[in-house]
Amino acid sequence: MFLNEPIKKYAWSLTFIAKAVDVLLYICSGLFVYYFYFSTFYFPSYYIISFIVAALLIVPIFSSFGVYASLRGRSFIAVYFKTLYPAFLVLVVSLAAIAFITKTGELYSRAWFLTWHVTAIFLLTLFRTLLRQGLMYFRKRGFNHKKIVIIGESSLAHEIVKRTQSEIWIGFDVVSIIDQPNLEKLSHDIQSNSIDEVWLMLSKLTREQVREIVSSLHKNIITIRYFPDILGSDLFNHSFDEILGLPVINIIESPMRGINRALKALEDYILATIILIIMSPLLLVIALLVKLSSPGPIFYRQKRISWNGKEFDILKFRSMKINSEEKTGAVWAVPDDKRTTAIGAFLRKTSIDELPQFINVLKGDMSIVGPRPERPVFVEQFKHEIPAYMQKHLVKAGITGWAQVNGWRGNTDLKKRLEHDLYYINHWSLWFDLKIIFLTFVRGFVHKNAY
Repeated sequence: MFLNEPIKKYAWSLTFIAKAVDVLLYICSGLFVYYFYFSTFYFPSYYIISFIVAALLIVPIFSSFGVYASLRGRSFIAVYFKTLYPAFLVLVVSLAAIAFITKTGELYSRAWFLTWHVTAIFLLTLFRTLLRQGLMYFRKRGFNHKKIVIIGESSLAHEIVKRTQSEIWIGFDVVSIIDQPNLEKLSHDIQSNSIDEVWLMLSKLTREQVREIVSSLHKNIITIRYFPDILGSDLFNHSFDEILGLPVINIIESPMRGINRALKALEDYILATIILIIMSPLLLVIALLVKLSSPGPIFYRQKRISWNGKEFDILKFRSMKINSEEKTGAVWAVPDDKRTTAIGAFLRKTSIDELPQFINVLKGDMSIVGPRPERPVFVEQFKHEIPAYMQKHLVKAGITGWAQVNGWRGNTDLKKRLEHDLYYINHWSLWFDLKIIFLTFVRGFVHKNAY
């Protein structure tokens, strides 16, 4: 009955050590940064108070974000970008808010505060990286493994076995797969074989059978997990939630929720502002050239579809003569388009006509990175022709995107473009956004399909 006690004590000890190291790294980084700036370890009383408050806040905040949950089987993004970094951001904001509310902010060096937290997040990241690598090293050599029994034979069960065998560093050993268990024998086998966890696959088990299994295992100190068999489903940024006190699986959901939405907005506003300031001389020159090239306004406004299917007016430098679609209606752009102005063909070829869309970003209509927005008439057409087409609107439309940096822009294969857009939505992170922005500059704005 108590076969799992050593494992539980080990897990508890590792969690305690992680918390202690976090507090130590966090406070020590603040102390040494203080010495770096002021060349002394003599601290005024208000600095000592800030260290005490910081030490008291870090563990509760980190715990509430799941930072101390088991690292076993968790992805890089889950460990860092969904737990550690959001928790750290809340910690920094909390300290700043306390200083603001108590009107003590002016007592502290802003350079010290900023450098302290840059140093701290680097050390906390390094600690977790070393911890993960250390655990992976020992698990590859057979240490710190958990024995698993799977109940309910299915394609999902065999897929899990395959993954545990190919990714031995995670530390799960599937001892057996049982289709229709003898509950009395199962309970005895769990004790005699030191089984750590039972995983349920509900593909063939009824609700009553599951209830029976769970009830029969109550006498064992063991972890029971349920794996929904949704391997064949198209999942978009799926997650687990609770509604009305009941667990639910969000099969299709936007990644732009909670802290992610705030981080994405912060990224957009900061980068768009910087880019518009830096490029303002170029924008003025282009505006003048557009005005001189032909009669009409400098900007061209066109209805497009963005987040949640909402319409907005996209801004571009006008590259065509006014009323150019009066006779043709909405059509795709073609090479050597006769409707373009003298400067228009160059603006399109170099994608400079898209630069005013940074204004759309500041207005909140678009993001810098995301699926390219389409016109309402084409959205209405494509949603009936291309499966999952509307899922691209789970995030804001972007100036650049994963499809564009991979060459799928302009009049190219729509299914390939959608495939890349959905990949972006399913794997979104700030680092992914920065990678796409970097690739946009590296691979250039000129493209054979830009016309």
